[in-house]
Amino acid sequence: MHEIEPHYNWRNLYIAAQDSRSPFYKKENSEVFFENAIYNHYIHPQWDEFGSQTLYLKVIFADYNESFAVIELFGEWNDILYNDIMFLYRNVIESLLDEGIKHFIIIGENVLDFHADTDDYYAEWFDNIEDGWIIGINFRDHVIQEFADINADQYIAFGGKFDAFAWRSLSPQQLFTALNEMIIKRLT
Repeated sequence: MHEIEPHYNWRNLYIAAQDSRSPFYKKENSEVFFENAIYNHYIHPQWDEFGSQTLYLKVIFADYNESFAVIELFGEWNDILYNDIMFLYRNVIESLLDEGIKHFIIIGENVLDFHADTDDYYAEWFDNIEDGWIIGINFRDHVIQEFADINADQYIAFGGKFDAFAWRSLSPQQLFTALNEMIIKRLT
């Protein structure tokens, strides 16, 4: 697990630690010291902690003019034991909402498991984005099913073309444009 690191090909375009509007502004990540762990497994030091014991993330891009953010997740999303959605929403999402972000691209290919509780925070998040959207791309099937079991999939768009989306070859703007077009087609 310590070799899995956040997507770094956009670092020439955006670094959350250098963005004064980011919840991770001035955060320093070690390049060599492995301090964080999920259970007994150390993880790459470039992942950012936000209050969860088992889920980490990296805001890999934010565009305040286009009002979108790309967030890559890593670990186990556990709302039952650790209320991860509360930490995610209160410590990261609310800050981005306050800065005008209303389109959220959540990359879930490194979310290994999900344990659902209620959909309250998902509903609050969705209610606060007005004409925006939340799209989860490349989540595993069993994780999507857990989201569906608590009806959180009514707030976050999953599945279909979002399941095997080749996002790494795109620029952030291309990713946003492609997903925006897909969600508009899906809604109409």
